[in-house]
Amino acid sequence: MRSQDWDQRYRDSELVWSVEPNRFLVAEVAGLATGRALDLGCGEGRNAIWLAEQGWQVTGVDFSQVALEKARRLAAGRGVEVSWVHANLAGYQPAEGEYDLVAILYLHLPPRQRRKVLARAKSALAPRGTLLIVGHDLLNLSQGHGGPQNPEVLFTPANIERELPGLLIERSERVLRPVTVDGREVNAIDALVRAKMPAGAHHTAA
Repeated sequence: MRSQDWDQRYRDSELVWSVEPNRFLVAEVAGLATGRALDLGCGEGRNAIWLAEQGWQVTGVDFSQVALEKARRLAAGRGVEVSWVHANLAGYQPAEGEYDLVAILYLHLPPRQRRKVLARAKSALAPRGTLLIVGHDLLNLSQGHGGPQNPEVLFTPANIERELPGLLIERSERVLRPVTVDGREVNAIDALVRAKMPAGAHHTAA
């Protein structure tokens, strides 16, 4: 999807996503000391804003200017500051070794592009920094609900693990996310991987 397509999607509704943070982000960062955080593909900013409310110094990056304008308004209304960056992740290079947390939530790209983004996300981690990736699992296509219908942009925890050489994998599994559809609860199937940069590791970027 092009940035113009996402711009239109964000224009067509007040909020495409909930203002509440992603449940897995909340759970996975609960035990982390606050520091610098990078939200890649931040959309309307719900997760970046929540992190800022918890005391993180947050940078949110997205290629939709319309989404970032909404994010700025939402952050102002919630009384927090986030550094918003308008950039296409296909070419965005974050500062190396700067972030204690890098979050990539529901960013679905073809494998080659995904590997580049993951390599750059990895390079952005400070020693002992955490990389959290959550997205629609490939199994969701046949056994879950919602999400992209193109199998090329879906992934499994094993796919992500292989694309993060040198990181310590702390959690890698399929997780269920209940969603309500037409008054009934069904499950979406997500892939979740949490990894850590070892202390003193050498950073390499794509």
